[in-house]
Amino acid sequence: MDFIINLLVSAAVILILSYAMSSVHVKSFGTALWVAFLIAIVNATLGWIIRGVFNLVTFFLLEAIISLIVTALMIKLVDKLVSNFKVDGFLPAVIIALVTALAVAAVGWLTGGNDEYSLMLEPIHNLTRQYFA
Repeated sequence: MDFIINLLVSAAVILILSYAMSSVHVKSFGTALWVAFLIAIVNATLGWIIRGVFNLVTFFLLEAIISLIVTALMIKLVDKLVSNFKVDGFLPAVIIALVTALAVAAVGWLTGGNDEYSLMLEPIHNLTRQYFA
């Protein structure tokens, strides 16, 4: 169930960013959903291998940055595979990867799904509790 929710959130983020950024083009929500699915599959297979190699080189010190860059590379790869999806440049792909990761983490934290999401967003939760409690 979490995979489906993550796909829907990722597709929504991709579609919203296509309206917000002139360098991202998506035809419809169906295309965004297909793109989110392909990014997930490619990132879980090819991206996993690339992340492993780069993390060995950096001794796992830059794991989050490496993960973000590899996800952006996978977005550019899916850009080449899907005709109704276009990302002009590498920086918009990095922005898509970052916003998607934050949105999926926030939804995971809100639904109480995975403890990793809770640990990742705990400082933000503490800030909001401090100022809005």
